[in-house]
Amino acid sequence: MGPPGAEEEGEGEDELLPAMADDDYSAQLSWQSQSKDNLKVLMDNFTPAQYDRFEAYRRHALPKQAVRKVIQQTLGQQVSQPVAQIVAGFAKVFVGEVIERARAVQERRGDVGPLSPDHLREAYRIYQNETGRVGAARPLKGKRLFVR
Repeated sequence: MGPPGAEEEGEGEDELLPAMADDDYSAQLSWQSQSKDNLKVLMDNFTPAQYDRFEAYRRHALPKQAVRKVIQQTLGQQVSQPVAQIVAGFAKVFVGEVIERARAVQERRGDVGPLSPDHLREAYRIYQNETGRVGAARPLKGKRLFVR
């Protein structure tokens, strides 16, 4: 047991926590409502082709178990499911950005049809130039992305 004054301080902190939690919860609800409104405005202005691509993007996800396996092989240690979900989310965003740039490359070249590996390689090169180095600080031997 601690000193009698410590017990009183602990009770005072408990009384403050619910009020802070309510404020945080209200702010989070407000932010979520604003996000939904922004998404609705964005989706209302999509062309049919953009809307179809967006729906396909929302429907698909990288398999969490496969992502977890790749992470474990790369790091050489076990990772939790939440970590794999976070990495899968970042990977999905990365893939989306590369595909977006590949579509721009395809349009710039005047090509039609599905994306080709050349479009993806050029998009990845552009992505690297815009964002800096992607991946490990020292690339592993034989581990290069989109290489012929």
